[in-house]
Order: sequence, then C-alpha cells, then structure tokens
Amino acid sequence: MQAARAAARTSGELEPLKIGVLISGSGTNLQALIDRIADGSLNATVELVVSSRPSAFGLKRAEEAGIQTLTLSKEIYADPIAADEVIAHELLAHGVEYVIMAGYMRMVRAPLLASFPNRIVNLHPALLPSFPGAHAIDDAYQRGVKVTGVTVHFANAAYDAGPIIAQRALPVEEGWDVEELEAHIHEIEHELYPHVVQLLADGRVQVRDDLTVAVLA
Repeated sequence: MQAARAAARTSGELEPLKIGVLISGSGTNLQALIDRIADGSLNATVELVVSSRPSAFGLKRAEEAGIQTLTLSKEIYADPIAADEVIAHELLAHGVEYVIMAGYMRMVRAPLLASFPNRIVNLHPALLPSFPGAHAIDDAYQRGVKVTGVTVHFANAAYDAGPIIAQRALPVEEGWDVEELEAHIHEIEHELYPHVVQLLADGRVQVRDDLTVAVLA
C-alpha cells in the first residue's frame, strides 16, 4: 500500500488516506486530526471512529464533525478476540486503509493485526522503549528524567513494542509539576500525530525486514 501511495504521489493522483480512529476518552488527538483535515494540511478522511467506552467525549467530537461512530458494549469486549473481529469487519467495510489509535486503552488482538498488518498506528507519551505502559508520563516524571517525549509506532502483538515511525523529544524544565509535563506532552502529540498520518498518506513510511522504519524523502 505504501508503494502504491508513493507512486500516486509522484504522479499527482494521490487520493485522501482513509483512516479509522480508535478512542477511549476525550479524543483530543482525534480532534487534532479532524482540525488538520479541515484546514487542508492533512490529506485524509476519517471514515469511522470506534470507542471502547460509550461515555467517551471523543464520540461527540466525531459526531460534530459528521463522522460515523461505533461503540461496543462491555459484554462484547469481554471476549477481546470477538470484539476485534467486529472492529476489523467494520473498519474494512468502511474502506479504512490505516487504523489510528488515539488514546485507545485496549490492546489490539490478532483479528485487527491480521486485517491491517503494519497499518495500525499508536501514540505513546514517552520515548520508547523507555517507560512503556499506561502510566508513561507519571512514570517518567517520578523517575526524574531530564528529557522525555512522544513516540508514534506501529502496533503489533507486543505491547508498546512495534516498529517506531517517529519520535519527538521534550526537555523537562525544573519546576514543572506532572500536570505541566502532561500538557506539554499533549501539545507535541497534537503536532506529531497528524504529521505522521500525512507521511502515511504520502506513502513515505516503509517497514524494513528488520522491523525498523524508513521515512522516505
């Protein structure tokens, strides 16, 4: 798919990248994508937003933007394989090319990974492989790091261990509390994530055989 998009970019016939977005909460990174699409700086369309929580505010963001949404019940999520089968089916039915995890608090399983190999993207609020897991910002702060940042990577079967697409560092200033650190992390996320999705849309991201990533000029 990346090769085909790269060829289309060269020929000037590049269609918007069709993405599906997985959320669990407020959806600020979803909003960043919506805003960049609206202002013309991101060549993509959000075809479907899937939420693991019916109360997620990100669903309202999607609805206000006219994007179709899907929320699965806790009963379906009780069987994670069955849940991911449903999600994969719906994403494929909507013509999604890449899946963008934006604060999605569940691990993706085999049905999704098989349907979108090296096409599920995750955002992590630390410089992987440092501070994996669900509490990366607090873990980095408590460790007293002087530099942290944001990682965008492909999801795979190992949690927070997929091929790294992009990273951006953040020097931690003396006197910041953890809330200030989190706010600066989110600022970087809202810039870096749309940038990476545009790289995907341009066909500039290539996963090598050794599972490292090349970003092509």
